[in-house]
Amino acid sequence: MSNKKSGMFSKACKYGIRAMIYLAVRTNAGHKTGVKEIADTLKVPKSFLAKILQKMVRDDLVTSVKGPYGGFYIEKENMEKTVDDIITCIDGKSLFTECVLGLPFCSDQNPCPLHEKVYPFREGMYYQLRHQKISQLAGEYENSEKRF
Repeated sequence: MSNKKSGMFSKACKYGIRAMIYLAVRTNAGHKTGVKEIADTLKVPKSFLAKILQKMVRDDLVTSVKGPYGGFYIEKENMEKTVDDIITCIDGKSLFTECVLGLPFCSDQNPCPLHEKVYPFREGMYYQLRHQKISQLAGEYENSEKRF
């Protein structure tokens, strides 16, 4: 999987978050969904998405069933997973733990020039991502005019 970033998250992470929201909506409607349908709906490469979904299955965010009536879905308890869980699965924790300038010595005790300016924003965003549940995002999507 490419870890190339255009913005805050890698492309894989963005696709993973979008796929989780889509699967949550489909699961709420009682459906298992194949990778082709997800990729077509989200307009993302199928093989790349398949690797992302496999990683999320291994990390127990998504469930997969093989066979003619198979597909991906989200178990009820996993609907309470957060956006942070998806980010951690795909991109790891570095967004919230590494120096924004990439300096190896940066810490609260030995801050880089941007540390104290960026820290409050990073902590605020981290808080939001830790508290934003997949079920909430799916509900907001279902109750809006937005379409994937």
